[in-house]
Amino acid sequence: MSFAREASRAIRSTVVLWVIGAIIYPFAMIAFGQIVFPFQANGSLIKDSQGRVLGSSLIGQPFTSDRYFNTRPSTTSYSTADPKKDEAGILKTGVSGASNLAPSNSALLERIKGKDDPDPSKRVEGDLNRLKTALVQPTADLVYTSGSSLDPHITPEAAKAQITRVAKARGVQPQQLKTLINQNTDGRFLGIFGEPGVNVLKLNLALDALKSAS
Repeated sequence: MSFAREASRAIRSTVVLWVIGAIIYPFAMIAFGQIVFPFQANGSLIKDSQGRVLGSSLIGQPFTSDRYFNTRPSTTSYSTADPKKDEAGILKTGVSGASNLAPSNSALLERIKGKDDPDPSKRVEGDLNRLKTALVQPTADLVYTSGSSLDPHITPEAAKAQITRVAKARGVQPQQLKTLINQNTDGRFLGIFGEPGVNVLKLNLALDALKSAS
């Protein structure tokens, strides 16, 4: 068999495999996702009744008001910093990631001193004091950040610990909030993997709907 024929066969095989792997397969997966899993394929976006995007069920958002169930802390402030006004350096290392500081590292407790914070304090200690003042029993996920710092979930225990504060701020019955927490708790994947978690964005949207309905 001549060299020219072998080269021609190799070139044809390369082109065919490129078309299959770089064009047919990706577009087939896109079509499959849009047909079978359109919600997930498009970012698991949560919209209001008017079709406006409120967020994603996969990405956390910062909630700090007493009227809402608070999220867990984030080393990136859930990537909401303005790139042009990022004095704290939140976005220097990207929009996702943890501090990678060990519990024995004193820097884990430190908070960057801001312009309106003349008395530098400790971030973890500050959160603990704030939670206790609000009569919220601190849990690990209300004090420490997640690995990605974009975690949309907190534990059911962390959500229930905030019931008294939210009920007082909203003027609703604690039992109503317990029901909302149960309705917005995601179970273990396939019933065996991971731990149950409460999607904070979904829970707070349900909370607003409950308030407007009442």
